Amino acid sequence: MTDFQQAQARIMEAVRPRSFPLAVSFLAQNESFPEKTRRPGTHLKKRVAICQAITMARIYGWTVGVARDDVVCVPAMIAWGWSGAEDGASELQGLFATVGFAKDEETAADQVAAMGLPAAGEVAGILLSPLAKAQREPHAVVIYCNPAQAMRLVQALTSRTGGVVGGAFGGKVECVQTLYAAHRLDEPRVSIPGMGDRIFSMTQDDELAVALPARLLPDLLQGLDEAGRRIGARYPVTFYQNFEPLYPEPYGEIADRLGLFD
Repeated sequence: MTDFQQAQARIMEAVRPRSFPLAVSFLAQNESFPEKTRRPGTHLKKRVAICQAITMARIYGWTVGVARDDVVCVPAMIAWGWSGAEDGASELQGLFATVGFAKDEETAADQVAAMGLPAAGEVAGILLSPLAKAQREPHAVVIYCNPAQAMRLVQALTSRTGGVVGGAFGGKVECVQTLYAAHRLDEPRVSIPGMGDRIFSMTQDDELAVALPARLLPDLLQGLDEAGRRIGARYPVTFYQNFEPLYPEPYGEIADRLGLFD
């Protein structure tokens, strides 16, 4: 198994995200959370949004597990197949049309079809922890970051895998895209956290998320060492300083009068 403590340390050193990279695992039916997993419904006596659980893991450093009984976010419960609805996609498209995220049911249906939702019963629970605390081989690794940090992560990944990193940007119920898409598609993904992330879990305006299937973690780490090394590519991006600045004319007049640059 990968040395996840070392992997987290390398990511933190190379990219400097403001929160911990996450190990994400999906539990099957009748599969239990590991010991010492914090369940919001049990430990906090509250139901939460999935994005809140993400924040607890990436900011607090907790190992957090969420299943149906822990969650209060209606769209997320439908999207993850936890609502008990006979046709979850229809329920979600109806919601999108009702609240104005889609101009009509047909448009909403197209939106839902593009989301790549897990099938009902496919995911019984979501286990989240800082990468360094991973107790098992995760399905995905997720890094919340700013666009410049995302640039560096994408450079690292594509230097090893080729191609480009894709994403699907719907702006709503983004926990599915952030946590699940990289695992489902078995490829890296960029996502833009939605309103729930920003309202309930304090995700900042400059944050987005880069996710990758855990099998690509060694490629990411090697890419962080190698991608663009010959031209000094790194984060923070180094500002070019090898130039002589020009100042406004009054400064030049004073310099001439005082003979500063003679």
